[in-house]
Amino acid sequence: MLKTKDSWIIRLELDGHVGFGECSLIAGLSPDDVEKLEETLGRLVDQPEQLIPEIAKMDDLPSIQFGLETALLDLENKEDGLLFPSAFTSGKKGIQINGLIWMGTKSYMFDQIKQKCNSGFTCLKLKIGAIDFDDELALLSYIRQHFDANQLELRVDANGAFLPEHAIDKLKRLSEFQIHSIEQPIKQGQWNAMRELCKTTPIPIALDEELIGIKTMEKKISLLKTIRPHFVILKPSLVGGLAKSDEWILLAEKLNIDWWATSALESNIGLNAIAQWTAIKNIRLPQGLGTGQIFTNNIESPLHLDGEQLYYSPNGKWTYTTL
Repeated sequence: MLKTKDSWIIRLELDGHVGFGECSLIAGLSPDDVEKLEETLGRLVDQPEQLIPEIAKMDDLPSIQFGLETALLDLENKEDGLLFPSAFTSGKKGIQINGLIWMGTKSYMFDQIKQKCNSGFTCLKLKIGAIDFDDELALLSYIRQHFDANQLELRVDANGAFLPEHAIDKLKRLSEFQIHSIEQPIKQGQWNAMRELCKTTPIPIALDEELIGIKTMEKKISLLKTIRPHFVILKPSLVGGLAKSDEWILLAEKLNIDWWATSALESNIGLNAIAQWTAIKNIRLPQGLGTGQIFTNNIESPLHLDGEQLYYSPNGKWTYTTL
């Protein structure tokens, strides 16, 4: 499991009001160059009037696009952490999330599965590809011995671990356990191979890493029309923020491709923005918004989990005001 990660917190102030945003990076996955990120943030601190026009020019720094966009929304609303008022931010409605099972030894994954099921989760997402494939199948068999597909939805994320020539056989073996979907079975960038998998797979395929670095509307349309996935998974920190994620949703829905949003190991600052944005959408599926639980030094916020539901307490407190 990831032990540490880097984040930069953006703090904007105007007329006594403050807005916060987060630039969150995952080593080996985020396309941002750290040196360029720090140089760009330093320049914008000295030239704040360039904040808004600069956002659209930062396609190679998607984490800054997300951080600036959400900090400006926070500042505009003039209330701590309130970006998109809704039934969610009033505390009246939660967001169903999947329980994330981290890759590790068989016993470690077993323990996580038991804990999540005991906590009331009805949708689990398992990271696969790190241990022996037969052991992973044994884990899925164990789950299905105790919970059928009506009781528990299973998603798996291969993170591109399968070779194209082996992928369909592995998908067939996985399908024995009534899997809802598999994320990124092969590495991104192999559009033709992924298209063929989507045509023949017994398990619906979701694109995740495949979306990273796809910057123009033309390229987005080309990717979706070429591959024709069953789902796309949106990580705003990795695809350029909420407005860029909205572009993906618009294009996907036109092609009858469903979606869900996933946090990318942001602190509660970034998670809050993604959750509030997700809550104003017409969501039908459990979302991937639980990764902030892994931090031991997270920023206190109004976000909290009750079973598999993520809630926002309108009277909750933020501890980021000292930043």
